[in-house]
Amino acid sequence: MVLGPRLDLRQTQSLVMTPQLQQAIKLLALSNLEFEAFIGEALDANPLLDLGAGAEAPAAEPEETRRTTLESSPIDQLIGEGRADNDRPLDIDPATLDRDRDTGDFEPGRDLERGGDFEPGGDFEFGGDSRGSGAGPGGNDGPAIDERGAASETLAEHLHAQIGPAAPAAATAFIAHALVDHLDDAGYLPLPLNEVAEGLGIELAEAEAGLAVIQSLDPTGVGARSLAECLALQAREADRHDPCMARLIDNLDLLARGELARLKRMCGVDDEDFADMLTELRGYDPKPGLKYSSGGGEPVVPDILIRAKTDAKGNIQGWDIALNQATLPRLVVNRSYYIELRGACADKSSKGWLSEKLADANWLVKALDQRQKTILKVAAEIVQQQDGFFRHGVSHLKPLTLKTVAEAISMHESTVSRVTSNKYLNCDRGTFELKYFFTSGVASADGESAVSAQAVKASIRQLIDAEDPKAILSDDALVDLLNAKGFDLARRTVAKYREAIGIGSSVQRRRQKTLAGIG
Repeated sequence: MVLGPRLDLRQTQSLVMTPQLQQAIKLLALSNLEFEAFIGEALDANPLLDLGAGAEAPAAEPEETRRTTLESSPIDQLIGEGRADNDRPLDIDPATLDRDRDTGDFEPGRDLERGGDFEPGGDFEFGGDSRGSGAGPGGNDGPAIDERGAASETLAEHLHAQIGPAAPAAATAFIAHALVDHLDDAGYLPLPLNEVAEGLGIELAEAEAGLAVIQSLDPTGVGARSLAECLALQAREADRHDPCMARLIDNLDLLARGELARLKRMCGVDDEDFADMLTELRGYDPKPGLKYSSGGGEPVVPDILIRAKTDAKGNIQGWDIALNQATLPRLVVNRSYYIELRGACADKSSKGWLSEKLADANWLVKALDQRQKTILKVAAEIVQQQDGFFRHGVSHLKPLTLKTVAEAISMHESTVSRVTSNKYLNCDRGTFELKYFFTSGVASADGESAVSAQAVKASIRQLIDAEDPKAILSDDALVDLLNAKGFDLARRTVAKYREAIGIGSSVQRRRQKTLAGIG
């Protein structure tokens, strides 16, 4: 056996992530607002890139890039036929990249929890309907996204402006300003007051004086350390904090459990006075600070606009699908400036740098054009698959997966996942995240078809909203009613969906409606 050097040739396959491929993947996952920020960075880095109509517009941005029409034609005809290979929508299969994760269900009832086991959004309501304003997934037309922007004044700014006239001394004003910075978005002081005093190096009595200044400010209830204290401050402001109301506020846990007879005995009032007290309590705000911005809110701007195409009789014939031009800057190559710079280049390195910038600019413009085509193609397929939702509402939402859309438009599933991440669609029914249209399926009673989980949640909410206060529907009764509608569901599945949309059990709803009847 002889040992020695040897030369071998081997062929292997590997995925090479070039910088341009990484850039294309990044662009595909950006929302329009993030895309606008990216364009600003690109303009600063490349002198040959420009915005607006002043420069020469490239031929790679036709109107069909930013708009398409969905009628009865197949999906491959929506964007256009016979396009060259280098003009296809962007399709990337980066196996090494993680896929996006969906968020969980929002439960409005839990969001109001303050103080012990009492849940204002569950068994007892403050300031109206605890289910919110239709933003949850159980609304008749699905979860319309709140499009309101951040308020012009934050809670901290509002309080800081009031401290000067309200504080009796400069030292107390300083302590009050410091305490304001510790309040949470709801207006509560989450830290023990003795810890705050120790951190400021002051006596507890001085901290209590500063907190008293904050609790005298607008909105009433800020600076509270518990739900009971917040409601008590509002009761004092309304001149309703008598001993009976004080005992009611101190025993909110009994109110949440529906022990009304015990509460009336503790308060020493009759049925009429007790009903007045409950009515007064419902009018208080459990989170007074939320009416002001926390300073971090961002408005939701839709990336895709969907409008119905109707005939003379008002019948829907198809859908007009367009990218939102308000947040979609047009990026062009300033070729006249390139010619001017090329004439001024005297050495080889300068010419090489300019050629590199031109190549980068041309590639970026083309990549952005492909991004728009890809988004339009995916959106058109989603609209085609969920046509029933856009016509009739969430009850006609169909089960849909990323794989189904990817196969229909001949793209990779990871590409569709990135297109639908952090992007919103606006239609006549509201604004929805694209991920909303991808829902799991529930078997129907006939066993041959499936319905969307969102449609099941909508049906559960409709049944509960219409139930007789004297005949609250149990989960078993809901199962029977849903089976009659064609949904093949188990009791535990109904309970899971009911809890996911923030609706309490039959016992909790009975207590809630009993309280509503008393008030």
